[in-house]
Amino acid sequence: MSECPHVLDLPRPEPGRLSDTCLVCRAEGTHPVQLRICLTCGYVGCCDSSPGRHAFHHAEQEGHPVMRTLEHGESWRWCFADGSIV
Repeated sequence: MSECPHVLDLPRPEPGRLSDTCLVCRAEGTHPVQLRICLTCGYVGCCDSSPGRHAFHHAEQEGHPVMRTLEHGESWRWCFADGSIV
């Protein structure tokens, strides 16, 4: 893993998460496969394997490129702008 320029712009410490699930999935009646947290604002969205891909859409619409997994035992981060693990 390497530091991309988007990681350098993230708030420190990491923002608190705004929910415990993908609220868009809940509203749509779908179920997230896995969850991601936006490291800019704390938004929780579902992964790209989920029907709605809400983490991706949040990154695209808000310009917040870096998400971290919320899966137990995992700590990797993904930069949507660079398309890579950071």
